Amino acid sequence: MRLTRRDFLSASAAAGLSMAGPAVHAAPQGKVYKTALIGSGWWGMNILREAIRAGQSKVVAMCDVDRRQLDPAAAEVQQMTGDAPKKYIDYRDLLDKEKPEIVIVATPDHWHALQTIAAVQAGAHVYVEKPISHTIKEGRAMVHAARAAERVVQVGTHRRVSPHNVAGREFIRSGKLGKIGMVRAFVHYGGGPEKPRKNVEPPKELDWDLWCGPAPLRPFNGDPANPWSGGIHPRGFRMYLDYANGTLGDWGIHWMDQILWITGAKWPKKVFSTGGRPIKGPPILTKEEQTSDAPDHQVAVLEFDGFTVSWEHRQFAGNNAEKGESVGCYFYGTEGTFHMGWQQGAVFYPVDSRKAPIRFEPQLNKPDDQNIKELWADFLEAIETKRRPVSDIEEVHYSTNCSLLGMLSFKLGRSIVWDGEKEEVVGDPEANKLLRRQYRGEWKYPEVS
Repeated sequence: MRLTRRDFLSASAAAGLSMAGPAVHAAPQGKVYKTALIGSGWWGMNILREAIRAGQSKVVAMCDVDRRQLDPAAAEVQQMTGDAPKKYIDYRDLLDKEKPEIVIVATPDHWHALQTIAAVQAGAHVYVEKPISHTIKEGRAMVHAARAAERVVQVGTHRRVSPHNVAGREFIRSGKLGKIGMVRAFVHYGGGPEKPRKNVEPPKELDWDLWCGPAPLRPFNGDPANPWSGGIHPRGFRMYLDYANGTLGDWGIHWMDQILWITGAKWPKKVFSTGGRPIKGPPILTKEEQTSDAPDHQVAVLEFDGFTVSWEHRQFAGNNAEKGESVGCYFYGTEGTFHMGWQQGAVFYPVDSRKAPIRFEPQLNKPDDQNIKELWADFLEAIETKRRPVSDIEEVHYSTNCSLLGMLSFKLGRSIVWDGEKEEVVGDPEANKLLRRQYRGEWKYPEVS
C-alpha cells in the first residue's frame, strides 16, 4: 500500500517531536545575518542559493582559491541580491576583515576542520559540508571548538530532514520493523580502468599551494574543460586520499549517519574493512603523471551492540542486477526489510509476502535532488532559539568516525577494536597514529585543550 498524505504528515510530525530531532519549520523572517561562503564551487553555491532564498542572509563575502569559481559565483550573488560581496582568496583574511555571523564551509574535506574552527572562534555560526573531517581527532577538535564558542554548527547531512527519511525513521523507531539485526549500506556505480593523467602547471587563477593547504602538495592534474574527468580539482579530490577518504568517506557518511540517527547508536565496537583497485589498477604518482589512489571497491563490517552493519561500494559493474537504486541502506528486522533510498524514496517489505509493501515517496528539491532548504531552515531556527541543530556537529562527528574507522582498517589491513568513549583504538599504537596526521608547512593540527 502507499502512505497517504495524512499518514505521511502524521509520521513526520511524530518524528520531529518524539525522536529527539527538532521539527523543521519554514525559516522565520527575522534577523538578517552577515553571511560568508568559503568554497564557491558547485555544492557551495547550492547551499548559498538556499541561504539567500530563506531571506535572512546578506552575503558580505565569498572566498575561493580559484578565481575561475569565485568570480562567476560572486557575479551570480550580485545578480540575485543586488549586493556585491567582497572576494577573498584566503579565508583568514575574510574572517578577520568581514566578521561574518554565519559562515558556510564548502571546501574539500581536508579543509573543513581548520576553517570551521577558525569561523566559530571568530564568532560565527557554521554550516559545514560533510564529512566534517579528514581524520578523527580533527572532528573532536571541531566539536570542542563549537561548544567552547557556544556556536551552532550544522552539518550538511540533509537526509536528516528529507521527508521520506524522517517518516521512515519514525516507522522504524515505532517498532514496526521489529528488532533490527543487520543493516546493509551500499553505493554501486559503474566505471572502469583508470588511465594516468598528465601533471600540468596549475592555471594562473588558482592558488594551488593554498588549495592543498595542510595536506601534501601533489602535482596538479586538473582539466578546466571537464571537471568530472578525474583530476584532483575541482571535483575529483574525493578519490585522492591526501584530501578525502574515497567513496566511504564521501557517500558512506550519508548512510552511516542514517544508521546512527535511526538506531540511536553512537559508535561501533569493532571494524574490519578490505578492498582495492583491481579494476582501476595500481595507484601511480610520478613527476609526469598520476592516478587517484582510493579503492575502486571496498567492503567494511562494523559491529555495534545488538546489530551488525555492512558497507560495500564499487566503481564498476553498476547496479543493474539488483534493479534498484545505486545508493541507500537496507534495515533487516524481524518484521521485514526497510529500504531507505534516495531518489525513489523508501519502502518497507513485510516478512509476510501476502502484505503489500509500504512506500514513502520522496520530496526532493532541485537541483541535485536534495533538501538543503529544509536543513537551512533548521539551522536558522537553532541559532535563534539557541538549541542544537538536527545535524549537530557532535552527532555527525560520530557518523563521520564510522567512515573514517572503515578507512583506517582498510589502510592497516586488519580489524580494529574501538573505544568510543575515549575515541581510541584499543591496544594498537600503530592504528592510533592514524587518528591524526602531520600537517604541512605553516598549518597547525587542531588540538583539544
